Amino acid sequence: MRRTDPSAVAGAMPACAPAELPRRLGSRIRRALQQTGTNRIVQLRCPIAPVDLLSWLAAQSMAFKFYWADREGNEAVAAVGAVLQCEVNRALTRESLRFLETYLQQADPGVRFYGGGRFDGQAPVAPHWQPFGMGRFWLPRFELRREGSRYWLVCNLVPELDRTAEAAIKEALAALQWPEVAMDARLPLPVDRCDMPDQAGWTRNVTQALAAFQQGHMVKVVLARQVQYVFNEALDGLALLHRLEEATPGCFHFYYQPQPGTAFLGASPERLFRRADGHVWSEAVAGTRPRGQTEADDARLAAELLQSEKDRREQYYVQQSIIEELRPLCETLEADAQLSEMTLARGRHLYTGIRGRLRPGVSTGALLEALHPTPAVGGYPRPAAVEAIRAWEPFDRGWYTGPIGWLGVEAAEFAVAIRCGLAAGHHLYLYSGAGIVEGSVPELEWEEIEHKISDFVNVLGLELRRS
Repeated sequence: MRRTDPSAVAGAMPACAPAELPRRLGSRIRRALQQTGTNRIVQLRCPIAPVDLLSWLAAQSMAFKFYWADREGNEAVAAVGAVLQCEVNRALTRESLRFLETYLQQADPGVRFYGGGRFDGQAPVAPHWQPFGMGRFWLPRFELRREGSRYWLVCNLVPELDRTAEAAIKEALAALQWPEVAMDARLPLPVDRCDMPDQAGWTRNVTQALAAFQQGHMVKVVLARQVQYVFNEALDGLALLHRLEEATPGCFHFYYQPQPGTAFLGASPERLFRRADGHVWSEAVAGTRPRGQTEADDARLAAELLQSEKDRREQYYVQQSIIEELRPLCETLEADAQLSEMTLARGRHLYTGIRGRLRPGVSTGALLEALHPTPAVGGYPRPAAVEAIRAWEPFDRGWYTGPIGWLGVEAAEFAVAIRCGLAAGHHLYLYSGAGIVEGSVPELEWEEIEHKISDFVNVLGLELRRS
């Protein structure tokens, strides 16, 4: 029997003013902590008046912060604090995430763990990626959620763990800040830039990939570049995301701060998968063209992408791999009959939607294990492509091209972490990749990535400077 979502019951409750929250939630926290049940997760929700989520998140003093907004604009969440933090010390598989499923089986409806993981759990970890770990998922203490046009303050509790912490929880609730003005999104300009690999190294990598295709080792590999910018002052990751979110509609927006001064953020157009009501939705996305300056130019670029044999072949590998991986997990599975275009504010991609009815007992961990990494960010076949990336790329991808999102009691959604960067003190690491297949030209693929990186930097309002 499906459990009732408390938001449906609380929907008629009047919005609570911030000053009333300690009183309104205080007695409910006490009653919740008196409940018994091993590791049961209790969620308390209180309706509030609309508030800017990023400004609210910036105003909080807790070290752990997370932000997620879906691509369709239906919901967003800003989360702080951590009740439970679950570390994944190896690849994201059904086995490594089984403990999360155990927690969720005893959780109230609406409870979610937020997090993600690395592209490659076997690659050496660079110092600037050390705070993120292999993979992590958190149950936040407080969440500010927007669901459609309604806003909620959410408090998560585990009575067995929190019973002696009632006073501290109430103190943290009273300490939440409710800013009346929007955050300052001012950003400094970079003073230095370093590309890894440089253009010579990039040409060498693409040449190695083309040779591997000829030898039959693989048919596609996605190679990436890291661009490091240096600033004279520390970067504000939330200010970066604020700029990014305004300029990139139609994307998943995410932010994860494991410690003050370090944050991973991005605006990804690509869904890894969504599950709900016994169904799963994924998508094959590949091939890239910019948007045109005029309607005629835009139409020309759209036709060029849709008619490109190379880009269609690259997208086909992604589509076939997703279908192959999902078929054993689904009772029924289908893909769009025709290839279409995903159109964004600053670019376009080839797109095929894929959907299926899940077999009973298929876990979110099983879906992550099956789908990550897709050939859109790794290559095809997957093992050979990941091994090549590990050997050829002279930097650590970290969480770039990894899965990021949330999993709940009966639903989950993950994006592919692309169009993203890592802000760490005075440094900003930006990442972008290109799908390499037979017929790829190193100079053209370099230019494609340069366009993506320049576009990202311009969106952030940063002047592109080369050392």
